[in-house]
Amino acid sequence: MQFKNNYYFLVVVLFSVVLSSCGTKKSIKDRPDISQYTIDDSPRVTINDTLFFKGKNSLRKNIFGQWELVASGNPLELGNSIGVLSKELIIKQEELFFDKVTTLVPSRFKQYLLRKFLIWYGREMYQHVTEEYKTEIYGISKYGASKYDFLGDNYLKALFLHSAHDIGHAFQDLALVGCSSFAVWGENTPDGNLIVARNFDFYAGDDFSKEKLISFIQPEKGYKFMAVSWAGMIGVMSGMNEKGLTVTINAGKSNIPLVAKTPISLVTREIIQYASTIEEAIAIAKKREVFVSESIMVGSAIDNRAVLIEISPENFGVFEVENSSKLICSNHFQSDVYKKDENNLKAIKESHSQYRFDRMEELLAEADKVTPEKAVSILRNKEGLRNLEIGYGNEKALNQLLAHHGIVFQPSERRVWVSSNPYQLGAFVSFQLDSVFAKSAQKTSTLSLQNLLIEKDPFIDSNEFKDYEKYRIESRKIETLIEEKGDISFKELQEFIALNPNFWKVYYLVGNYYYEKGFYKAALLQFVSAQSKEITTIPDQQKIENYIIIIKKKLNDF
Repeated sequence: MQFKNNYYFLVVVLFSVVLSSCGTKKSIKDRPDISQYTIDDSPRVTINDTLFFKGKNSLRKNIFGQWELVASGNPLELGNSIGVLSKELIIKQEELFFDKVTTLVPSRFKQYLLRKFLIWYGREMYQHVTEEYKTEIYGISKYGASKYDFLGDNYLKALFLHSAHDIGHAFQDLALVGCSSFAVWGENTPDGNLIVARNFDFYAGDDFSKEKLISFIQPEKGYKFMAVSWAGMIGVMSGMNEKGLTVTINAGKSNIPLVAKTPISLVTREIIQYASTIEEAIAIAKKREVFVSESIMVGSAIDNRAVLIEISPENFGVFEVENSSKLICSNHFQSDVYKKDENNLKAIKESHSQYRFDRMEELLAEADKVTPEKAVSILRNKEGLRNLEIGYGNEKALNQLLAHHGIVFQPSERRVWVSSNPYQLGAFVSFQLDSVFAKSAQKTSTLSLQNLLIEKDPFIDSNEFKDYEKYRIESRKIETLIEEKGDISFKELQEFIALNPNFWKVYYLVGNYYYEKGFYKAALLQFVSAQSKEITTIPDQQKIENYIIIIKKKLNDF
C-alpha cells in the first residue's frame, strides 16, 4: 500500500485526531459474543515444517510453494483452527504489511496520526461486519503478532486488516490495483460451459505475495468454498463454492469515503458462502453498505453465465451482456446507473482501464474457443494492443508482472487453477473442489490434481525476465537517489535503460535524475524518448509534457 497526496493525507489525519474522541469508544470496545460456541481444543500436530494437522483440519505446502488449508466448524472454531494451523504465516504476513507501513510512514509522529485516523475512520465498521465474521476474525486474531499494537489489540488489528484493500483505494485515489477479469460461455468455449479468469494485481511488496494461501472452508452454515488470499484473511478476493458460484473483485472509482463500512472482501465472502445463483448473489450484495467502489464478477454454474455487480457508496448496478456470451471487466463500470458518473468517466478517459479492456477483447477474439490453457495464456500476456511491445511492468498490460495471483475457474466441473510464484508466470495448479472436501481429512500429500497442471511460462527462464527483475531493483535505487540528491554514472544510467528499453518509465526516471542535477539538455532527450513509448495514463503523459515545457523555457532563458 502506498500513501500518496501527503498534504491531503495530513490534513485529513489532523482533522480526524480532533474528532478521534468522538464516536470511537464503542468501536474500540466492541467484541463478538462467543459464549454460544465451543471449539475443538485438540493441539496442532506438526509432521514437518510444511505439514500440520489439527483434528480434521490441515495445512500443507505443495511443491509449487502454495499453502493448502482445510478448515471446518462453527465461526469460532473455524477462526481458531485457521489461527492454530497458520500462526507462523499470519505473523509473517503482519510483519511484512506493517514493515511496509513503517517504511512508507517512518515518522513516529505520523504513525501516531495515522493510527488516530484509522481508528476514527473505522469507527462504524464494527456495525457493518456480521457477528459471524467478527467471531471468526476474533478466533484468528489470538494468533497474530502481539508486538504490533498499531491499531490496538490483536482483534482490532485483524479487523482493520480486512479493510486494507478498501483503505488502500482511498489512499491511492481509489485505485490500489489494476485487476483484469473475463468470463466466457456458450459459443466461446468448447463445451458451452462457463470459464472465468482473472488477475488479482494487489501489491503490498514482493514478499507479501510469496506465501499464497489456498483455503478450502467448510462452514457450519452455508456452502463449502475455496478462496485464494493470505494467512489471517477470511475475506474473499477470488473464490468458488461447491455449487459452482464464483466471485472475483475489481477496483472502481468513486469519491473518497469519510467512514469505513463493510470491507468488500467480506461482502464477497458472504456471497460465496450463502449464494448458489446470480440472483441470490445480487440480493446479498444489495443488503450491504460498502465504502469503496468495486465490480464483483459473479459466475454461476447453475445459470451458466456471469454478471457484474457494480457497487459503490452512492450507487448499485448490475451489468449483464446482451446477445453475447462474453463478459469483460477491468477497472471501470459498465451498467446504466454509472453511465454519467463523473468518477467513472474520468477513469475511462485517464486511466489504463479501457486499454486493458480493449486488449482482453482483442485476445479473446483471437482465442476463438477458450479453454483453461488459453485463459491462462491471456492472463500472462505482456504486450499491448496489436501486440505492441510496451515494456515489462506497464499497467496497460494484462500481465503487469506484480500480481498476487492469477486464477481460472471451470464452475460446471467445480475445478480451479491457481498460479504459483512468481506472479502469474509459475505453474497453474489445479484443484477439484468435491474431491478436496471428500478426501482431505488426513491426506498428507497435495490436494491438487497433478494431471491437470498448466506448466510455467517459459518467460521465467528468459534473460528478459532476469533483466526485468533487475530493473525493478534498480528503479527503486534511482528513485531514492533522486530523492536524496545522490549521484549515479552515465554508464549505469545507460545500463538501466537497457534493462527495460520499451518501457516509458525508464526514460522518465533518467530524465528526472538529469533534471534534478540541472542537466537540462540530457533530461529533455530522455523525456522526449519517454513520450515515444506507450505511456500508462493521461496524468503521466501530462507530467512528462510539463517537464518538456519547463525545460524548453529554461534552455531558452540561457
